[in-house]
Amino acid sequence: MVEVARLYKFDNGSSLKAFADVVIGEVLIKGVRIVEGKNGLFAAMPKTQAKDGKWYESVSLINGELKEKLQEAVLGAYNA
Repeated sequence: MVEVARLYKFDNGSSLKAFADVVIGEVLIKGVRIVEGKNGLFAAMPKTQAKDGKWYESVSLINGELKEKLQEAVLGAYNA
C-alpha cells in the first residue's frame, strides 16, 4: 500500500515542483521530490549530499512494481 501523507507544492519557476511524504506499509519516506523533466513530471527519491560533494539517494526502491505504485500515488496527489 502506497499513500501520500503530505504534499508541499510550490511555484518558484524551477523544475522542482513539490515535496511529498509517502507511507509504504509501515515506513514513512519524507522528501520525495516531484520534478518536471523533459518527458513530464516524475517522482524522485530523497537525496543526501555526502562529504565528497556528490548527491546520493537516501532511499532506493528495488521492486519495479512498487516504484510504479509510488509514481502513480505521488503524481495523482500532485494533480488532484
